[in-house]
Amino acid sequence: MAHTFVKDVMIRDLAELDASITINEAARIMDYRNIGCIIVTKDNAPVGILTERDFVKKITAKEISPTFSLDKVMSSPLIAIGPEETVWEAAQIMKTKNIHKLPVMQDGKVIGIITTTDLVKICSVGSDSEMRRICDQILTRMEQNK
Repeated sequence: MAHTFVKDVMIRDLAELDASITINEAARIMDYRNIGCIIVTKDNAPVGILTERDFVKKITAKEISPTFSLDKVMSSPLIAIGPEETVWEAAQIMKTKNIHKLPVMQDGKVIGIITTTDLVKICSVGSDSEMRRICDQILTRMEQNK
């Protein structure tokens, strides 16, 4: 059965690092944990995200020193979604903002993340009737937003 809500499909195992940590240390942690992003915090509050894409576009392409801190290269402000939102709403935010990783926030804390890979998995699982139900929900929301 395909899931509809962000809370049902989000990844809960996240890495968070303080904004003062170096790019090099973040890269080592991402490699060791085999993850594609890190939530960047300042005073234990989420303020940004560092993704593999940031390594290509902001660090390597611009020859930024790996000794710089994360606050110099993180994507900020943090674009997020709530756990009770639908995966359709998550997909819309990702499309509109041209992002591939969307943190899930509740009460000012990041509690998970949903990625474009998660959305692809959702679309490829489930019976035809379940997919039809999800498509009907999407069409209904589109009509309501006109």
